[in-house]
Amino acid sequence: MDRPRIGVTTSLNPTDTGAREQRLDLAYVRAVERAGGLPLIVPMLATDEAAEAFAALLDGLVVTGGPAVTDGLVGDLPDDIDETDPDRVASDVRVLRAFLDARRPTLGICYGMQLASALRGGTIYADVERQVEGTAVHSRGRGGTVHPTQVIEGTRLRQIVGRDEIEVNTRHVQAVAEPGHGLVVSARAPDGTIEAIESADGTFIGLQFHPEAMEPPLDAVFEDLVARAREARR
Repeated sequence: MDRPRIGVTTSLNPTDTGAREQRLDLAYVRAVERAGGLPLIVPMLATDEAAEAFAALLDGLVVTGGPAVTDGLVGDLPDDIDETDPDRVASDVRVLRAFLDARRPTLGICYGMQLASALRGGTIYADVERQVEGTAVHSRGRGGTVHPTQVIEGTRLRQIVGRDEIEVNTRHVQAVAEPGHGLVVSARAPDGTIEAIESADGTFIGLQFHPEAMEPPLDAVFEDLVARAREARR
């Protein structure tokens, strides 16, 4: 079967023994598999050379959710969100930059969306609920649930989902304040919070929500990634 190779990044978690483990929510793997891709776990590599070599093996990339992004930060992080392990950030940046610079098919989810925007010079609210008046609760830990999101006409995301409104889950404290260079807003929550961004050419899609964890999962975004990866490989 023609299954494009889709890299999927992971979290980095300490263990009771003092070791650190890469961990990955199975929902991401299943979403890529259902979409027709071959999910490959991205190892946390310590050099640009190794990261570029691994990126060259892939046809597409998913940068998964995680803790806080600190590049381009506006304000101070609240107590209920931690900074991301520097080793994870460094590895994610290496692989993500290789894809963004070459305009290869990429999907950034939550932290992954924010990291991509920051790499392009964008800014991020440390705590959007407390920094922007009128913002609803977007953190599940603070009681946020689901909410409607308006998908902007003429965007790649609108083409993918096929409608002007979708109901999404709510799992974030931070939010993009200003998208990075070459990125445009493709969806907003009713309170104005940016819920999705994308590159002008559609090679990068960034989602603040978690499509793999929706009920049912928003498989269309993974299917689009796999289709773009398959086309790019050809």
